[in-house]
Amino acid sequence: MIQKSSIFNCSVLDLPKIHNRAGNITALNGMLDFPFELKRVYYLYDIPGGESRGGHAHRNLQQVIVAVSGSFDVSIDDGINRKTVSLNRPNYGLHVIPGIWRELSNFSSGAICLVLASLVYDEKDYIRDYKEFIDFKI
Repeated sequence: MIQKSSIFNCSVLDLPKIHNRAGNITALNGMLDFPFELKRVYYLYDIPGGESRGGHAHRNLQQVIVAVSGSFDVSIDDGINRKTVSLNRPNYGLHVIPGIWRELSNFSSGAICLVLASLVYDEKDYIRDYKEFIDFKI
């Protein structure tokens, strides 16, 4: 469960890319191209320079985070270990498991962040205070 969540269980997924002279397409099929059934899709855009997003963890929700345009960094933290993953290709997605604190920063101009989620929005699933997150992990 949540106590066993580790950043080492988060991974960058190489999403399928079909290329031809007219361009590329990436089509995603839940449970085939990423490890959960898709329940919610949202995207972040027009993020002012220097701003960050995230700053929370989820109790049960899984996400795949994709830079569909531009680039940004995702810092993940399991309460012990921390690492930063730079996303800058629309066919790579960071799979973030439940119980991991995440912060998105360093958005390039015009960046668009696509998030594929395993659950619909539920405020009770969020942990928005870092101290509460650490207490929850113990």
